[in-house]
Amino acid sequence: MSRTKTTPHWRQLALLTAALGALSACATGTSPATGRTFSTPISEQQEAQLGREEHPKILDEFGGEYKEKPELTTYVSSVGQFIAATSERKDVKYTFTVLNTPDVNAFAVPGGYIYTTRGLLALANNEAELASVLGHETGHITARHTAERMGQAQQTQLGVLGATLLGAVLGGQTGADLAGGVASQYGQVRLAGYSQEQEFEADSLGVRYMKRATYDPQASATFLSELRAQTQLEAKLAGKDPNVVDDTNMLASHPRTVDRVQRAIQEAGGAQPGAMLERDIYLSKIDGMVFGDDPSQGVIAGAKFVHPPLRFAFEVPSGYKLVNLPDVVAIKGPKGTLGNLTLASPQPSGSLTAAMQNYDPKGRIVFDNIENFTVNGMEAATAVTRVNTNSGSANYRAVLIRHPSGKVYEFVFLSLADLGARYDGDFQKIATSFRQIDANEAQQYNKAQRIRIVTVKAGDTVQSLSGKMVVADDKEGWFRVLNGLTNGQQVQAGQKVKIVAY
Repeated sequence: MSRTKTTPHWRQLALLTAALGALSACATGTSPATGRTFSTPISEQQEAQLGREEHPKILDEFGGEYKEKPELTTYVSSVGQFIAATSERKDVKYTFTVLNTPDVNAFAVPGGYIYTTRGLLALANNEAELASVLGHETGHITARHTAERMGQAQQTQLGVLGATLLGAVLGGQTGADLAGGVASQYGQVRLAGYSQEQEFEADSLGVRYMKRATYDPQASATFLSELRAQTQLEAKLAGKDPNVVDDTNMLASHPRTVDRVQRAIQEAGGAQPGAMLERDIYLSKIDGMVFGDDPSQGVIAGAKFVHPPLRFAFEVPSGYKLVNLPDVVAIKGPKGTLGNLTLASPQPSGSLTAAMQNYDPKGRIVFDNIENFTVNGMEAATAVTRVNTNSGSANYRAVLIRHPSGKVYEFVFLSLADLGARYDGDFQKIATSFRQIDANEAQQYNKAQRIRIVTVKAGDTVQSLSGKMVVADDKEGWFRVLNGLTNGQQVQAGQKVKIVAY
């Protein structure tokens, strides 16, 4: 959470849908990569325009570009351009961006805009794995999958062309939690992503481009195995079944399996002799990169969220999960309960009671009662009501708190009406944990964790090296996931490995 002004996600979705609504007439489109034809309301020229318009919005929504290591962005772009140069679309100007978020994700929007996250870069172990991700996303562009999905949405009269595009973009944990943020405001929105057929087509095209660029296409499978291991570790740490893919990770938005990737590799004829992996150069490029949360955007420390620059913190009870996004801290609880913390928008200038009375000028949310109270010496107000969502009636609690800085923060909590007040005590506990922090406490959380590349020495083991990790939970588990090591697999002297340190 970093910005001082927010735009509700439902409003952004509405604006995008309206902008695309003018593209109402379907025509026949062609995939330059496969020759397949389909109906679509958008031309290749309009795709380019749409990409240009959405690029700054995506940067704003996903924490901006990771600029601390410009040489890393240059490197990722060079790999992407190398891959894209082997593709069928020479008319597209490709733009590759590293987003400043710990989420493991990658996506593409029309017009040649391809995004990876530093969370994904931390997980990959060689240049070929990075190329496999960029090749897959390039495949979505060369096959014109978003244009095709827009046509399918229109033909079935879904009326959500904006959601179709956003579904292609908001994959992985970030996308799911932004959908959760929408739900916690004005009802759930289902985002339409790529079909499994389109995902396999992107796999096949990605392998094609990797082979043309002389990368080892087997890296597509090894990266997918690493992604699955990371997903299982996070599920384990969250107390969930590690064999069940969470609907908030990259595997949910990119439903890929190792078997399917291997099929794409076999159909492409396997690796060329001397195919590249380029592990050492890749590791040298990510050395020193921020790992996990960027302190400038706030830090999740177990059940606690701390924002050093904005000088506040709050905590959640056991069973709740925090997700830090650029302008919202999402809270996911039991039985589908949702919450978030944002800066109130617009910022109240008068009393918080008056702000609650004028909470929703359009009358969609009307409170029956408003309570004034204090939270750790700060003025606060809260109220509850019922709202209608796509999932049915829901309990809605809003809390406004005025921080000593003068900024007003807003908690919103949502739970199904059938649950009654079962979780309202938790919601109030979360809100009343909100507090100002002093300079000393802020400094404790103002140091970023980083990927450090070290060379294994004689006598080093997985256990001794993972003991140097500064992650909060399961140091050995994270060491194995980040280095692509299976259970029981050991390191060898002279091998370069990643650790997480300051």
